[in-house]
This record gives sequence, structure tokens and C-alpha cells, in this order.
Amino acid sequence: MNDRFQGKAFVVTGAAQGIGQRVAERAAAEGAEVLIVDRSENRHAVVAQINAAGGKAHELAVDLETWDGCAEAMAKAVALFGRIDVLVNNVGGTIWAKPYEHYEPHQIDAEVRRSLFPTLYCCRAVLEPMLKAGQGVIVNVSSIATRGLNRVPYAAAKGGVNALTASLAWEVAERGIRVVATAPGGTEAPPRVVPRNPNAETEQREDWYQTIVDQTIQSSPMKRYGTLDEQAGVILFLASDDASYITGQTVPVGGGDLG
Repeated sequence: MNDRFQGKAFVVTGAAQGIGQRVAERAAAEGAEVLIVDRSENRHAVVAQINAAGGKAHELAVDLETWDGCAEAMAKAVALFGRIDVLVNNVGGTIWAKPYEHYEPHQIDAEVRRSLFPTLYCCRAVLEPMLKAGQGVIVNVSSIATRGLNRVPYAAAKGGVNALTASLAWEVAERGIRVVATAPGGTEAPPRVVPRNPNAETEQREDWYQTIVDQTIQSSPMKRYGTLDEQAGVILFLASDDASYITGQTVPVGGGDLG
């Protein structure tokens, strides 16, 4: 690992597992000091692992589906670091997988609140310290599934992330802040420590979920899922000075699937 993030202050949301965890681990290995924001108790283990490996990590549990939670997270980071150099908005993910006519209204609300509002709120909460510093990078994690089957509310939420990325980038580019996003495709990961939907087995049919898996593989020219490192690598590239002339873009990372 190199030291391209030496001395940088990172906030990574949803970093207790999956893509967020790998981003936090690799950023710390390259010199960043990282605040991991996640409700999962596994955040303690991730922080301990990073610190044991010689990195610098801290943790915070707040509800990022609320404005107050997002504001508290950014305030905590400023208290720890004095500034925020990089924010990675990773919270989100499909809760239910089924044709749209089977979604209940409260489920539609839950999908949008999970996969749009944490990014929307955190982007707003981080603006004050970044604008004050005259610099910063926001990396939003969207999804290839803005065009996909059996996830209409999730697709709508991630489409909102793409629009947010482009629009906010226009507003703050001349003030030293870059706003970019990745759109991960299917990604191989260990089983989630905390399931997004603990009642999934009783609430949705196996063939509805299998439709997502089949479409994800068939839509990718590479005909496979990606790895956590293949996703984290692009996120960290966009966060780095190597991407200093890129803003307002959503980069698809789906084995050739453009979403």
C-alpha cells in the first residue's frame, strides 16, 4: 500500500461490513484516520482490527436515516479531526426484492429512506466544514440497479443519489469540493452481520430474488460478480488526488454493465 491518504481525515458510513468496511480498511492502510459510522455492533471489531494493524480508526453509532444522526456524525468527525477531507456515503441497500405491485406503501418509504436519505442528509451536513476548509471530496455509493428488476423503490432511491451527485458537484466545484459516485454491480461479500431485512425469508419468494442474481450476471459482459476490493479500489481512486479533475460523475463498476 502507498501513503496517498497520509494525514487525511475520512468518514465512511455503513463501514461495519461489506464495501464500506473494505474502504475503511484500505484507506487506513494508506495513512488515513477514519471514523466508521454504523449502527451494527460489528463496528467495534472493524475498528479494533484497523488499529491492531497500525491504522487509526474511531467509531460512532447513529441513525443515518435521520438528519440529526447525520449532523451528529459530521460533528463528531470535526471534533476528532478538526476537518473532514473525505466523506464516503456507503449506507444503503435493497431491503425487499419483488415486483413493484407487491410492495406495500410503508416498504416503498423504507427503501427510499434507507438508500437515499442518508446520502442526502450527510452531503448537507458535511458541507459546512468542507466549505469552511475550502476543500474536500464526497464519494457517494450508488448502484447499477437504477436499471433493474424487482427493486423499483431502491432503483428510484439510487437514481436520486446519481442526480444529487451531479447537481451538488455543480454547486461546489468552484469552492474546492469534488462530488463523485460509484455505481457498484453485483458484489461478492461475506454474509451480512446484520441482515437488511431479517424477515426476508417469510416476506419474499426465492425466485424473485433469483431474478436479481440472474439479471445481474447476464447484464455484465464479464458474467460474474465483482469483489469487495474491485469496488473499494474505484471508490478510493475517486477519493484520491489521482482523480482531482473528476467531479459530478457516477462511475459504473459492474463488469461492463452501465446500468
